[in-house]
Amino acid sequence: MTSHRSAPRRRLPGSPFNVPEVALPPLESFVLQDKVSHDTYGLGSVIGVEEGVAVLVDFGAVTRRIVAPYPKLFKL
Repeated sequence: MTSHRSAPRRRLPGSPFNVPEVALPPLESFVLQDKVSHDTYGLGSVIGVEEGVAVLVDFGAVTRRIVAPYPKLFKL
């Protein structure tokens, strides 16, 4: 049987595991008709936006849904 702690765990001051939490950079925001560049697919145009979730991009020959945080997608 396991016991559940009611108090949060204390962090020891000299512990190497006391790493400060780093805030993520804000997500790039896209709007319809934005011109974008993708490392794999090339140049494209935004045709759909799911705010903070994904963008739908038309790359000419192919349409792709790029999921946030958009690491390879850059606004031109």
